[in-house]
Amino acid sequence: MEKQNQIKRTISQSEALEDISNMLNTNKNITRTELADKVCERYSFTDPLGVKQRAGCLKALRELDKAGKIKLPASPQKAFTRSPRRLAEAVPAAHGVPSEAGEAGQLSIQLVETEEQMRIWNELMIREHPKGAALLVGRQIRYLVGSEYGWLGGFSFSSAALQLEDREQWMGWDKETKDACLHYVVNMSRFLIRSNVSCRNLATKLLSMVTGKLPGDFEKRYGYRPLVLESFVDKSSHAGTCYRAGNWKCIGQTKGRGRQDRYSKNQETVKDIYVYPLEKDFRLKMGLPEEKEIEAIEISSGIDIERWAENEFGGAPLGDIRLSRRLIEIAEGKAEKPGRNYSEAAGGQRSKIKAYYRLIDKADDSAVTMDNILLPHRQRTVQRMKGQKTVLCIQDGSDLNYNNLDKCEGLGVIGTNQTKAQSRGLHLHSMIAVTTEGLPLGVLRAQCSAPEGKDKEDTRKTWAIPIEEKETFYWIEGVRDSGNLQKLMPETSIINVMDREADFFEMFDDHRRNSKNVELIVRAKHDRSTTGEQKLFETARQSQVESKINIAVPRQSARAKKSKQKAKAKRPARTAEASLRFKQVELKAPSYYKDKAPIKAWVVHVWEENPPLDTEGLQWFLLTTIEVKSVEDALEIVKDYRLRWRIEDWHRVLKSGCGVEKAAHETAQRIRRAIAINLVIAWRIMLMTLMGREVPDLPAEVLFSDMEIEVLKAYAGKKTQST
Repeated sequence: MEKQNQIKRTISQSEALEDISNMLNTNKNITRTELADKVCERYSFTDPLGVKQRAGCLKALRELDKAGKIKLPASPQKAFTRSPRRLAEAVPAAHGVPSEAGEAGQLSIQLVETEEQMRIWNELMIREHPKGAALLVGRQIRYLVGSEYGWLGGFSFSSAALQLEDREQWMGWDKETKDACLHYVVNMSRFLIRSNVSCRNLATKLLSMVTGKLPGDFEKRYGYRPLVLESFVDKSSHAGTCYRAGNWKCIGQTKGRGRQDRYSKNQETVKDIYVYPLEKDFRLKMGLPEEKEIEAIEISSGIDIERWAENEFGGAPLGDIRLSRRLIEIAEGKAEKPGRNYSEAAGGQRSKIKAYYRLIDKADDSAVTMDNILLPHRQRTVQRMKGQKTVLCIQDGSDLNYNNLDKCEGLGVIGTNQTKAQSRGLHLHSMIAVTTEGLPLGVLRAQCSAPEGKDKEDTRKTWAIPIEEKETFYWIEGVRDSGNLQKLMPETSIINVMDREADFFEMFDDHRRNSKNVELIVRAKHDRSTTGEQKLFETARQSQVESKINIAVPRQSARAKKSKQKAKAKRPARTAEASLRFKQVELKAPSYYKDKAPIKAWVVHVWEENPPLDTEGLQWFLLTTIEVKSVEDALEIVKDYRLRWRIEDWHRVLKSGCGVEKAAHETAQRIRRAIAINLVIAWRIMLMTLMGREVPDLPAEVLFSDMEIEVLKAYAGKKTQST
């Protein structure tokens, strides 16, 4: 299989840079184009038809010049605005198109080759496509849809998106494979059926026709056949029905960035990603593992002492299979002594310590990332989820303090005390999957950011800042992710459970637009206006009491004020007697979203109206998208919300049990790698603890080694004798 030429990677090598500098020094009057041609000849940068890859080489040379690696001659070209070739007037409307695609005659997909065809295509797209004609990127092909009734629309295909997280996960490729094979993926960048054409099933028929014609035309023009098509569907305006009918597969969603979004402003709308394999064995031809249907596994499957690390970390795409094996060994060693740093856990063995630092201290731009370390565990978590009827996806954030690491680069500000001294660290936002009995299935996602705070020169009001630029966007991404996962397990219901930090309008609005297939339970923080006469909290309080319930309130240790955390008084354990109410409500959009429709939800109100003296009574306002028609429904919502504490328990294990805040590395990226390993270890510790309570008959051999079992027996015997 033809691999993509890695032009920039090749000429970035020291020998190549020296070679190019010599070309420039010995040819003082050489132009950039002439230099690119020489470089293409020297390093055999040609496409499958043998044509020099001049454009790609020029781009790589410009990037090296910008980075100061070489000094290119000045470009003689002046900046100019490129105007598309157009017709003098609009393309005549199609007439007489039948109402059914099966009745339409003489439909044709015509390759745009002539000047006149290009003008027609441009005119159609500029006037009638929501995105216009645009400037296509890379290898490109355009088509017109012809018929006996006139021009019905058009298509265009161009280079694939450079980075799509959900596509990369579906492909299962690492960075090296993606860089070598991405040219086999072609993006359907424009698909237009004219607005005055109303013909049932026409879109599906045209998709079938163009996917049959494209591979041959593409090969004739570029010398190889594409293997996969990708396209994006804006759900706010299109349902994607024609794609699904045409056997395209929805594999996830974009981040709203777009190809030119270098600064992650996320100014584009979020779109569904659809793919269409042009050849059944495309994975084999790309050297990728075959896609397998997700196989459900039991919660305890593979967590035994012998295989757990291999199951949860094996095959991590770290750019080198040796690094993946090393990761397994590191996880095994750290899990044996989770509260100690790795040097202590390794017993001082220099070879193991050296191997650990060779992994953790990889360059910050290497494939050893938090996401890649967690990927095998995430895949196992999804398998465990598929074996459940209902799964709770719980999100929360927690600050990790690294204020003692004065020389660590890349940390953010996580707090400020009364003297305005800043605490440095990272903010961890994660999502774990939990059964309705509270057993943790695994870590689905984790993002470690370095909070910077609002720029003093940024005078925008908080509501005017796009949600994608705010830390709260993590909550939305988590819900979207759970929505994508639900498509992989249609027999499993997914409920997102979140605390008060997730109570913001954009969360509910994005859910109804992009993730309706999953449910929400969010504890309300804001007393919002409703479409009724009263605000949310008063509406709930004045609704009818449906039942009285007892809720066990655990004891709380006293906590002094620390950084952003408020002080907490000591609280003994007690049982709270609370009233239970529920009511359907419609929450009005904030004033700055006047064009948004109200949010329909149910509120479940839990209120301890007569708490003990000097004790703050329990009161929850739980907003949910789940229909609540009975006391049983409301009790189920309360039960699920109470399991939100599982993620806080996990954070405690992570910090106290695994000592994750003891990590000491030179950059935040390296700390993130250490955190990623400990996230999975903390999950396993918590699962072992809870399974011991929930499944007391589970054989000890599943979770402990023979030596550990003997030690525990000896300890238990000693305790028995002492009593």
